[in-house]
Amino acid sequence: MSNENINITLPDGTILEKPSGTTGLEIAEGISSGLAKQSILVEVNGELRDLSYPILEDSTLKILKKDADEALELIRHDCAHVMAEAVQTLFPGTQVTIGPAIDNGFYYDFSREDAFTLDDLEKIEKKMHEIIDLGFPFEREVWNRDKAITHFEEIGEMYKSEIIKDLPEEEEVTVYRQGQWMDLCRGPHLPTTKYIGNSFKLMKVAGAYWRGDENNEMLTRIYGTAWRTDKELRTYLNMLKEAEKRDHRKIGKEMKIFTFDDEVGAGLPLWLPNGSVIIEELENLAKETEDKAGYDRVRTPHITKGSLYEKSGHLSHYRESMFPAMDIDGNEYFLKPMNCPHHHKIFASLPRTYKELPIRLAEYGTCYRYEKSGQLFGLMRVRSMQMNDAHIYCSEEQFKEEFLSVCKMYLKYFEIFGIDKYEMRLSLHDPKKLGEKYVDEPELWLKTETLVREALEDGKLNFVEIPGEAAFYGPKIDVQVWSAIGREFTLATNQVDFAVPSRFDLTYTDNQNKPQTPLCIHRAPLGTHERFIGFLIEHFAGNFPLWLSPVQMSIIPVSEKFNDYANKVYHKLKDNGIRVNLDTRNEKMGAKIRNAELSKIPIMIILGEKEVESNSISVRRRFVGNEGGISLDSFIENCKQEINNRMQASSAKHD
Repeated sequence: MSNENINITLPDGTILEKPSGTTGLEIAEGISSGLAKQSILVEVNGELRDLSYPILEDSTLKILKKDADEALELIRHDCAHVMAEAVQTLFPGTQVTIGPAIDNGFYYDFSREDAFTLDDLEKIEKKMHEIIDLGFPFEREVWNRDKAITHFEEIGEMYKSEIIKDLPEEEEVTVYRQGQWMDLCRGPHLPTTKYIGNSFKLMKVAGAYWRGDENNEMLTRIYGTAWRTDKELRTYLNMLKEAEKRDHRKIGKEMKIFTFDDEVGAGLPLWLPNGSVIIEELENLAKETEDKAGYDRVRTPHITKGSLYEKSGHLSHYRESMFPAMDIDGNEYFLKPMNCPHHHKIFASLPRTYKELPIRLAEYGTCYRYEKSGQLFGLMRVRSMQMNDAHIYCSEEQFKEEFLSVCKMYLKYFEIFGIDKYEMRLSLHDPKKLGEKYVDEPELWLKTETLVREALEDGKLNFVEIPGEAAFYGPKIDVQVWSAIGREFTLATNQVDFAVPSRFDLTYTDNQNKPQTPLCIHRAPLGTHERFIGFLIEHFAGNFPLWLSPVQMSIIPVSEKFNDYANKVYHKLKDNGIRVNLDTRNEKMGAKIRNAELSKIPIMIILGEKEVESNSISVRRRFVGNEGGISLDSFIENCKQEINNRMQASSAKHD
């Protein structure tokens, strides 16, 4: 340790003078023994470090405890290390590859001849508990690159050797020990294995290609979940059980909403009549909302010359996600992956002036993206998708108002669908990847990112910043929502485009009669039909509110002698635009009611002698039960009001 002193600045502004090489743990101990016991890691100059990390220069320091958000990721990362040790202890000869923390848990990829079984997972989990209870410290070591390569090759860890060889020359090679076992890792880690706790569970085994490349070896991946407390673990496992019951693939099949067919092709959904009803209702909602907000509707073709996508930049930045080209009349044509280039052409088809701006072009356009077969998942990840798309062309002065109006449209939709929890993620560019992943316009990047940030702040919207996730042409907002059971979904996006309008020579004349390039806002508040309906199925567990239900009512006559009256009621409801069926099957009434409940029909109309005599109906509502008798006209009026106002019954979210 050097005799030279350094200044450590704490979050409250306190400056501590300490010897160079002082660790975060020593600083925590100097503040209080209680803080030292609760500390798990430190943030030095904005970077997470082990408690044992020596601080060599003047730095800002934040001491983090187990309740910090960062702690959970560390618990999961350390769980991955402990799992890898357990596997290699129980199954000698197994090679370890990569084991990161992920949302809700962790995984590790292994190379071995035999697949792991469920019994193996139980053994591994038991061994993990034993390792954790031993309380081994996580010890960081910096190794010489050649020494590290040689070491891992000598013990047969060829994957680790390959990782080291691919590291940048300037990056130091670090390993972490826990007892006798060690792993290549950047860190940081918890002080000891005991800090992990025992609130974890191994979940499943899956296949995974080395480094995600299908041309590489197939590895075996073990997934696990880990939490701070047993209560958090139980909550998560219960959520998974509920999510399994609500799986949109299962409910979608039961409710006859959509299907897939091998002869049609993977990832290409077929919408059944019930699904088409939901689509039409969503489109009606979007079109009404957009019409009031001043949008004009357009239509564009499904295929386009490749030259259009060369101009837009999609071929250079997005080609891997596009379907292969088709040769038509000697020209390359592509299935449309995005609507935006076509909307740019529509904007450019006429001379534009500042008096016309903002121009808002909307389309429910079908797009096609070549998702790898292993990534396809029900409606959530498909190859054909119909997008609630629109592009707003505006001046810089108009930008903030237009951007916020889109964000407010999101909030309106959240209210309609009973989405109580959401987060907007401002995705920013990585300056190191200009000209590679992002268009090389550093000044425009900073300018537009500032514009978006200010708009969100002025609108007092809940957002976080995510570096390195912007679109290639500008910053964007990714909208994350949580379903009724707490499951997270990426719903939609709101993007700013400062680059492509110039590529398309999009201009308008300002009040000085000078040409100006507009800003373009790409937005899709309802995302795609596919993903959004998948979300809604799980959010409502198929129990859609009345306005969105494929079948809104079922008429159930008590016996066949009331069928004539039932037919009269049926036709009157149909004439008033209500989606209704008539159950005149020769079945007991209880069976008919049960069938309607299983079909998740919101309202049942029970008709018997009393209803015929009083020219009324008896209403039974889902989650409520019998509501008693009411005149048909009054009932129709009430229902039309509920439907037209798109009322959201909170009970519809519950199974």
